[in-house]
Amino acid sequence: MKRNQFFLTLLGVTTLSLTTLANRPSDDPAPYQTKTFSGNINTVRAETSGGSLTVEGGSGKDVKVEMYVRGNNGNGNLDKAEIEERLRDYDISITQEGNTVVATAKRRNNDRDWKRSLSIGFKFYTPRNIATDLRTSGGSIHLAALTGTQKFRTSGGSLHMSDVDGDINGQTSGGSIHLDGCQANGSGEIDLQTSGGSIEAKSSSGKMRLHTSGGSIRLTDLKGPIDAQTSGGSVNGEDIEGDIKAGTSGGSVRLENIAGSIDASTSAGGVDVSISKLTGPIRLSTSAGSVRVRMPLDKGISLNLSGNHIKIPLNNFSGDTDRNHIKGTLNGGGIPVTLSASAGSVYVNQ
Repeated sequence: MKRNQFFLTLLGVTTLSLTTLANRPSDDPAPYQTKTFSGNINTVRAETSGGSLTVEGGSGKDVKVEMYVRGNNGNGNLDKAEIEERLRDYDISITQEGNTVVATAKRRNNDRDWKRSLSIGFKFYTPRNIATDLRTSGGSIHLAALTGTQKFRTSGGSLHMSDVDGDINGQTSGGSIHLDGCQANGSGEIDLQTSGGSIEAKSSSGKMRLHTSGGSIRLTDLKGPIDAQTSGGSVNGEDIEGDIKAGTSGGSVRLENIAGSIDASTSAGGVDVSISKLTGPIRLSTSAGSVRVRMPLDKGISLNLSGNHIKIPLNNFSGDTDRNHIKGTLNGGGIPVTLSASAGSVYVNQ
């Protein structure tokens, strides 16, 4: 009898657990409000002080806007009555102004109780050919499958771009940057900056400016020219075609399989570079480490090397050499190669 009671109890617990799982709310909340706009729309503009912004392009012609509302005081899930009561403190607008869809969420009085504040985000589903102008002070920004001029700013979140073509200009003061499958067309540029996070860029092309004051930079499968600068981390890259300028004050520089000219420097680490195709000037320098380079030496090269110790194969060389300096030409001279290690050694093809 006790055994039967045990199995009945176990069956009841299992049934209750399965029922609880089935009734558990989805991790993706439903939008609080949805609006759809039609017509010749070419721009979306959004501004919010406490939520994320997302724009996804597609094959349709309409623009759908979803508004998401969450609590901003550690209690993300609020019931509808509580949301509506708190929204009285906000001016919400989702409208169409000519060829532009505009979504804004602004708190009327920023001095009111912060515990009643809300995180209000917008998600846009748009045609692919769309321009954006986005502002948020408390969330991340996501762009995907877009073509056009993209301008966006956040003070408290990360930036994510995937399959975006055009002139891209984004800034964040408190998050990381992720770039994947993007392209700067024509005279456009990919200009991305952060003051407090890392940068990762891959499978992208065009003129790029990638700057951070507080993180590392990772570059993979890019076609430049590229300007990658950080004050607080390392710069790592591989499979890059085009001119690259890389600098850091707080880490090393490591670049592999580079086809193009390189200007790389660091104040607090080493420089390690592998060049598959030498097409322009090479300038590598460090104040606190060594410089190590693997590169073709069969072209005309003009050498200017300095370091505590230098090792390089000097075939068909003309010039002056000593332990700390080498200056002269390989194969009659040509492409300038300047390598400098103030407190370390210089190694070429070693």
